[in-house]
Amino acid sequence: MHEPSGTSRYGAALEYLFARVTGGWKLGLERTSELLSLLGDPHTRVPAFHVAGTNGKGSVISTLEALLRGQGLRVGKYTSPHLIDFRERIAVNGAPMSEDDVVEFIERWTPEVERLGATFFEATTAMAFEYFVREKVDVSVIEVALGGRLDSTNVLTPVVAGVSSIGIDHVQYLGDTLELIAREKAGIFKRGVPAVIGESDPKLRAFLAELAREAGATPVRPVADEWKVSDISVALDGTRFTLSTPRRTRRLRTPLIGRHQAMNAATALSMIESAGAPYAAAALDPEAALARVRIAGRFQSVGAIIFDVAHNPAGCAVLCETLQAVRPKRPLTCLMTALRDKDWQAMMTTLAPLVDRFVLASPPSVPADRTWSLEEALAFAKEHGWRATAEPDFDRALAEARTGSGTTLITGSFHTVGDAMARLQVSPLVA
Repeated sequence: MHEPSGTSRYGAALEYLFARVTGGWKLGLERTSELLSLLGDPHTRVPAFHVAGTNGKGSVISTLEALLRGQGLRVGKYTSPHLIDFRERIAVNGAPMSEDDVVEFIERWTPEVERLGATFFEATTAMAFEYFVREKVDVSVIEVALGGRLDSTNVLTPVVAGVSSIGIDHVQYLGDTLELIAREKAGIFKRGVPAVIGESDPKLRAFLAELAREAGATPVRPVADEWKVSDISVALDGTRFTLSTPRRTRRLRTPLIGRHQAMNAATALSMIESAGAPYAAAALDPEAALARVRIAGRFQSVGAIIFDVAHNPAGCAVLCETLQAVRPKRPLTCLMTALRDKDWQAMMTTLAPLVDRFVLASPPSVPADRTWSLEEALAFAKEHGWRATAEPDFDRALAEARTGSGTTLITGSFHTVGDAMARLQVSPLVA
């Protein structure tokens, strides 16, 4: 019998790992802590920046990575979900974890993962921390997957913790009010660790600051209360803004597109400054490092196509604001899908005024139990008088959305964007 090839071993290892998603979420830190203990507690051996939030956390993470790499540091980045390949989640200086390293970890630790009943996210989190130690990174930037308080990444005591923004999402796990969700996100704040708050709503920002103080975080830094972000201009080459701090005022640019990206950049800079030496130097002259910020699938323009992973109503509202700012060539055709457990009606309603027609689809990578009903979505569009078609075959849907002149917007979930990128051979890896 032939030994499986490296690629087929990788496929088999991922199949095992992804099978652990079907058990749903098991919130709590016990299994992660026990698995990490078996690995020698790698999460305690690499300094970490920890970021939670409903929207914006991926942009903050990518900005932190660019700023830290700009100082010559070797940076590990752990994010979720991926767009095309699992290895996007775990990268060092922009290079994804190798297939062999993924296989080695899964084959070595499968018995313990089984014994503990660890979930996909718990096993993946342990994999990331162990890999960063092995790769001798200087610092890591770690994205919370769900909530904060009970997310598997919250075993960390970071050098600084940040919350980007709060919105309604994952209500079955986090609660159905902004205050309940904020309380879960604020669970990453730790005693004696700086807390940075990027939320723009004054009431929510004050509530998060109160929760940070209750946790013993120090200092507590609500960005919009301490710094002023003004004169924001948005174009297809990025977002320019004026940042005024007690020390200085300067004009900055991030390549990320959208008014909200000014506050995301400011949040990352505040986290860098709050972390102190040796990281704070990255905030002194950030222009060159900011120019290297990259993140796939966040209002990413490739020819006549815009990819954006807006996957909840708040994300769609921000997407619409950005569309209004950059005014892409019309007609605008929106290839949209959404997960069944999202408020897709609100998402469509938000997008409809700016979209000339919808092509509603089902990406092949969506688990069957999370696929939305194309019939319901099409009926909803017709009820509102929106121009829409539904196409269950994703390849045909993609071809239909790209016919004619104008611009194609691909949005609704990471699955939508990732499956489209794979078919159009757009790489999600941005080193």
